[in-house]
Amino acid sequence: MDSSEELGRRDRKKLETRAALERAALRLVAERGLADVTVEDIAGAVDVSSRTFFNYFPTKEDALIGGDPAAAADLRRKLVAVLSAVPTLEALRLVLRDAAVNIQEQREQWLLRLGVFEQNPSLLPRLVAGGAETERSLTAAVAERSGAGSAADGHAELVTAVALTAFRVAMMRWSAARGEPLLADLLDDVFSRLSAGLPDPRPPAPSAGLSGPRPSDRPL
Repeated sequence: MDSSEELGRRDRKKLETRAALERAALRLVAERGLADVTVEDIAGAVDVSSRTFFNYFPTKEDALIGGDPAAAADLRRKLVAVLSAVPTLEALRLVLRDAAVNIQEQREQWLLRLGVFEQNPSLLPRLVAGGAETERSLTAAVAERSGAGSAADGHAELVTAVALTAFRVAMMRWSAARGEPLLADLLDDVFSRLSAGLPDPRPPAPSAGLSGPRPSDRPL
């Protein structure tokens, strides 16, 4: 086995261990509650030491949030790679759609993660902090695609915030439906509404005879 093959095998092993720790943390917290799960519990469930756990995560909360440390940089790279002729909002949809497909492939783990977040609001500040990093990275990529002026006039910040809000709404709908609709389809629906200018939903037309009082009901 040459050195590059050995390095590839070690990297895969590290990714597998990280993913196993994430799954164990989510499962244990979902079963017992955040306060009743320790780092030692999580490490023991994967049959590794606590020291090994800390090689991957600084706290148990970070294991619950999980995610790829390189995810923000990967999203930025993909966005920059989209042809400049593609409108920015559409480019963001394409990039976020790839992320949605990846999440769908890990449906059960993501539904468990979202349930744990809902049950433990104390995790939200960490989640928001991670999202802020992703938003900064994508905003920089949008500014790079659109030209320096987009950063100065706030366009990059606005379009990125709108796209990530659309992604969050799609995720909330997906979680509420227990992952049955494809997340990518829900994301497409949200972006199509944005592209249409967010028109108000039309209320159902009133049934005949119910739009007002009947003649016999009117006072003489």
